[in-house]
Amino acid sequence: MKRIAIALSVVVLVLAAQMGTLVGVLSGQEQHPVIKNAGAYVPMPHAAVQPDKTHQYKAIFEAVRAAAEVKEIIPALEDAAALVNGLAAGAVPPANRRIVVVFYGPAAYGILDNETYRQKYGADNPNLQVISELRQAGVELFVCGQWLRYKNIEESKVVSDVQIAADALIVVVAYQNRGYAHLIY
Repeated sequence: MKRIAIALSVVVLVLAAQMGTLVGVLSGQEQHPVIKNAGAYVPMPHAAVQPDKTHQYKAIFEAVRAAAEVKEIIPALEDAAALVNGLAAGAVPPANRRIVVVFYGPAAYGILDNETYRQKYGADNPNLQVISELRQAGVELFVCGQWLRYKNIEESKVVSDVQIAADALIVVVAYQNRGYAHLIY
């Protein structure tokens, strides 16, 4: 009898969680299905254009702008997270979500390790958790090696989730040539 009560309790909890998700969708609440720390997405079931789970979405975010405040997330990361979350909420499988972010200019300071960021800005790097979540979600992240050299930043100061590219422009052109939509931030 005790096992049945436990099993029923588990079923009730699972159903309650699923109902909570459904209520969230129907009520227009923000969702973070993949990237928990950025990119809120509010489903709009009656909108004209909806995510298509059979379509392969390919986008490259050119991250050049820093956040307005040192404790805020870089705009390109926020929107890349929103795209991942929106596609996931629309049941687009990970294999159909091809997203790249390439950093240079002021935005590239946001991909520095926490110690280096703290030395420069006097605050912890707010981008690190989002960068990690994006990488775990399959997003490719690059920083311009030319920019690092120009600013005399050691490659070892770049967080491990971000790859060093020879040049941001080469990354952008290469992915555009592969059919990626180009978004500049």
